[in-house]
Amino acid sequence: MWAFGVYLGMLVALAALSRLPARVVLPRMVVEVPFLLFAALMPFTGPDPQTVVLGIDLSVPGLWAAWGIVAKGTIGVLGAIILAATTPARDLLAGLRALHVPPLLVQIASFMLRYLHVVGDEMARMRVARESRGFEATGLRSWPVLGQSAGALFIRSYERGERVHLAMLSRGYTGTMPILDDLRASRAQWLVGLVLPLAGLLVCLLAWGVQQ
Repeated sequence: MWAFGVYLGMLVALAALSRLPARVVLPRMVVEVPFLLFAALMPFTGPDPQTVVLGIDLSVPGLWAAWGIVAKGTIGVLGAIILAATTPARDLLAGLRALHVPPLLVQIASFMLRYLHVVGDEMARMRVARESRGFEATGLRSWPVLGQSAGALFIRSYERGERVHLAMLSRGYTGTMPILDDLRASRAQWLVGLVLPLAGLLVCLLAWGVQQ
């Protein structure tokens, strides 16, 4: 358990060093709530042996499994939030290419980031059009209208994607996006970037040695 505490402390220190306020980090961690709810059920549904906590019979393997989900999930989500908040999307895509992630996946992520705001603007215009016609989402009766809006948004997004793809083909697109600038990290940047992974590896080895 102490190793996970050290990992969490390292990430909190990194967030403080990156000058990320809690009002930015904490709301984004809401994405972890479904995993926490799932972990909360494991002590009640896990196998034997059982232990009593506050008069309630709980599964010991379930408790350990829930602890693992909570600890690893929290640390993973916090690390991803810090990375996304401190690194531009363009640099993230360049890093994925440098790590030899399949090019198709990198292109899908690139197009998603490029056109997410376009789809968001289209959704906002459709919402304004509904409200200008007196529509209010008040209950189950509004679901058919929202469903039709979602279908129309999908069709419009699909047609826009087709037009964008044809425009790219007409400009010589062959399946890969051109790399305009190939930025490479300096030796000092490598040294700074390796501090956290090496410290995490050291903690992992120490925890493994203590456990043995």
